[in-house]
Amino acid sequence: MTPLDRAIINGLQGGFPLTERPFADAAEGLGIQEIDLVERLRAMLDDGTLTRFGPLWDPVALGGAVTLAAMSVPDDRFDAVAEAVNAFPEVAHNYARDHALNMWFVAADSDEAALARTLERIAAATGLEVLSFPKEREYFLELKLEA
Repeated sequence: MTPLDRAIINGLQGGFPLTERPFADAAEGLGIQEIDLVERLRAMLDDGTLTRFGPLWDPVALGGAVTLAAMSVPDDRFDAVAEAVNAFPEVAHNYARDHALNMWFVAADSDEAALARTLERIAAATGLEVLSFPKEREYFLELKLEA
């Protein structure tokens, strides 16, 4: 990761301008050109340094529901199950873990009942039990990289 990439990641975590030219305004705050910011973000997405670049919505504040879910997936089915789970638009993040519950993902939906139905659909699509761990309290952590 280049020093510029680190500066971009650090600089954009606190928020992104909600303006007519947000990339130009963000680039100005970083002391670079708009095209350089766009190209570096695209490169970091392409090489997997970043897995996503976009808004982070608070489903609960918008009247919806969100949960952290986990599954115990046989190793020989892991990739197929991950593909099936990730096909649901309600699934935001999916992580492999070295644990009996080896697949963890975040799911959000319009309300608690819809979220429960989504988790049931995921269980039906995979043939595996889906455990739901709803948020009890929220923490906000930033990742700041050394220059």
